[in-house]
Order: sequence, then structure tokens, then C-alpha cells
Amino acid sequence: MLWNSADSSRAVNSVAGAPGLAAPDGVTAARAAVRAAVEPLLREAGGARPESVLVGAAGAASAPAAARSLVGALLEDLPVREAAVTSDAVTAHAGALGGRAGVVLAIGTGAVAVGIGADGTYARVDGWGPLLGDDGSGARIGTAGLRAALRAHDGRGPDTVLLDAAAGLFGDLERLPATVGRDGNPARTAATFAPEVARAADAGDAVAAAIVRDAAADLAETALAAARRITAGGEPLPAAVTGGLTGLGPALMAPLTAALTGSGLPVRLTSALGDPLDGARLLALDRATPHTSLVVRVRRTTANPSPTPATPPASV
Repeated sequence: MLWNSADSSRAVNSVAGAPGLAAPDGVTAARAAVRAAVEPLLREAGGARPESVLVGAAGAASAPAAARSLVGALLEDLPVREAAVTSDAVTAHAGALGGRAGVVLAIGTGAVAVGIGADGTYARVDGWGPLLGDDGSGARIGTAGLRAALRAHDGRGPDTVLLDAAAGLFGDLERLPATVGRDGNPARTAATFAPEVARAADAGDAVAAAIVRDAAADLAETALAAARRITAGGEPLPAAVTGGLTGLGPALMAPLTAALTGSGLPVRLTSALGDPLDGARLLALDRATPHTSLVVRVRRTTANPSPTPATPPASV
């Protein structure tokens, strides 16, 4: 997203993302994705030279060296005075709570909770990827649903409508392992089955309902663990849930909300104020938020041509 600081207009461009900075060639993939997203916006803006670019990248927290490499690459590629990279979980937190302290549970293909306390304490819970963590995530729900479908297919598990749903989405179940792994990101492919699991749960399928309930319990546990590790400052701690998995609806969100509000912890569930792009803009412009130490930020030392008077400064 490109923000024009003069009139607050916004232009948006979406492209395919990258698997994460910690993945093999993660920096190269992220660099290509950012360029593909940003360069058309700059052309549409008549060659605008933004003041800064800030990227929320998956894997930045666990691969700080890769985050620094991406910052250097962005300064090479883009006509910006400053480049910055942080975790996508951090941009989600900043956007959801407007840069304030609290807990944000970001759920999509993966799952991670980020807590930032009133005194600056920081906690990151889960986000360990589909092999070692991301409990309750879209990848985990989708994988559990596909496993249940295959168990029913083999006669090893109970009957479930997930069997027909899996065949409808992915085709021949005998080829399902190859189908799920064909694009090199099995977790992302499996996560596309999560909405089918939620729909089956809503329709009363017992197998699907158990999968979604277990996911809600795992997600609540993740968020509450982050809340326990930060300081509330005597006030109820704001908590927001963000990410594409919230679109699964009541099948997931109702038990998740009940678990968070009934935990006995001083947690106040609140609607997200903004999305990760809003958080990225806030962190690009404001260095006084509690998130500052989590952002890798480098300012250009060589000369960078100033924008023409007709092209006011902007932020990406």
C-alpha cells in the first residue's frame, strides 16, 4: 500500500507472497514479492520517491540476519530514504491495537500471539511453523481435516463429510499427498481446506466440529500465554484477534471468544483497529511505539534524489 502524506490517499496492489525469511532463499523470494507489489504503485504515482518502506515479513523474528539482508536489498531496489523490516506479527499487533500495549493473536496459515506490555515487555508465543507449532492455525485445521478424510477413506476413522469435501477440492484422494505438496508449500495448500472444515462443523459434522473446537482451545492457550508474560499496568489488557482465519466464523470464533473471556485473566477482548498494513504505516512513521526495538531500520547514507515538487513525499 502506498500512502501519500500530503492528502492521505492510498493505493493498493496485491501479489503472491513469499514463504518466509527463514526458508531457503527466503530473502530472495521476499525481495521479489516486495518489488512486484511496490513497483507498479510507484509507476502509477508518477515516479513517486517514498520517504520510507516498511515490510512485515513472515520469519523475520526467527531470522534476524535475513531481515537485515532484506533491508539492504530494499535500499538497493527502491528509491526510498529509509528501509525497515519487522515480523508480520509485529505489524499485525501495531495495526490491531494502534501501537498500544496489549495482546494480538494473528491467525491465518500460521498462528502467533504477540504481547507488548505497558512497561515495554515483549512476548511472542508460537509461530513456530507447521511442523513444530502454529497450533490451531489454518494449516493445522486443514491438515487435521485432510487426515480425517483419509482415515475415513481407509476405513480407519469415522464417517465424515470431509471425505467428499476433500475430493471436491483436491480431486483424487489417492494423489492427495502429491497434490498438497506440489507448490512447495504444503502448509499453505492444506490451509485452503480449513474453510471446508468450518463449514462441515457448522453443518453438524462431529469430526469437523471436534477439529475446530480443538483449534479454538489451542489458539486461546497461545493468546493467554502471551498475556501472562507481559505487564498489564493495573488495567485490563486489550486483546484482539486478527488474520484470515477469523473469516471461518462462529464455528471457530465462538469457542475462542468464550475461552479468552472466561479465562479469569485481566484480558479485555476488543475489535482490531486496523490491519497489518495500517500497522506497517504506523511503524514507518512513529519510532516512539513499544515496537521500535523489534524493527530493523536502516537509513540511506548515499544521496537519494528528492521527489519533484509535483510528487509529494510518500510512505510505502
